[in-house]
Amino acid sequence: MGEVELRHLATMEAIVEEGTFGRAAGRLGYTQSTISQQVAALEKAVGGPVFERPGGPRPVRITPLGAVVLEHGRELLEKAQALVEAVDRFKAGDGRIDIGTFQSVSNVILPSLVSRLRDEHPGCEIRLCETPPDPEIGKLDLLFHDRPLEGEVEHLKLVDDPYLLVTRPRDLPDGPVALELLDGKPMVGCHESCDKPWMDRALADGGARPRIVFRSPGNEAILAMVRAGLGWAVLPWLALHGSEVSSDGRLAIHELRPAPARGIYLHWPARTTRSPLADRAIEIATEIAAEISAAQPRQA
Repeated sequence: MGEVELRHLATMEAIVEEGTFGRAAGRLGYTQSTISQQVAALEKAVGGPVFERPGGPRPVRITPLGAVVLEHGRELLEKAQALVEAVDRFKAGDGRIDIGTFQSVSNVILPSLVSRLRDEHPGCEIRLCETPPDPEIGKLDLLFHDRPLEGEVEHLKLVDDPYLLVTRPRDLPDGPVALELLDGKPMVGCHESCDKPWMDRALADGGARPRIVFRSPGNEAILAMVRAGLGWAVLPWLALHGSEVSSDGRLAIHELRPAPARGIYLHWPARTTRSPLADRAIEIATEIAAEISAAQPRQA
């Protein structure tokens, strides 16, 4: 069997549905001689006639071989049309995107990002996963992390995220607190699997080695222990903003001097062609980060 082209199958289908070569030519925008040439090419490829031609205005009749070709040809045409539609949707920004994230981003940045993507591209599929402390880009399209990753990745720094001190009201006077004041104080800390090593170094550089009385990977658990009076906590602004701590009368927030901060970075695989959906997600994340930056307290 020779090579069968989709245009030959589309011509065959039009002839069957229209009844004559002439009407099929009008439907497809071909000349009748072109229709005849395509049928001849199809018959040569499959090794036999696909139509009986009675001549004159009488409709053509499909042969048994033609019926087999048409049955499977229609399946191919449907798949080809599905491919065209899928490519069009991809170029328009639909398709699928896989995003890696972590706790603070999941609570603050990601909900707005997902909402806006779905509003703009209702047909898109968004897959999210929480990543470990030392993530790899793998098969992800985008990955949020609080430090630049090594390897075959590109990144964009979205925003600086300063750490703040959380206490109970009246534990300290209003206003900034020197990091060295935390030295030896009972503190509720982040879990070993979070940013403990980085935070320990940042506090030590500021002259503080607090006494950690409890650790948890969950910000809500840490805040609950502060409310209970177990100790103070140092948490990033993004985490506190997502937990709406500013409206909680059982907690007080203080800026730290000097102010430790982390960056929020967005990563994607290097030297690959990003999808339009990934490009749009990066644009939206940048816009959200600018809004977050404007809402952060200004350092004095």
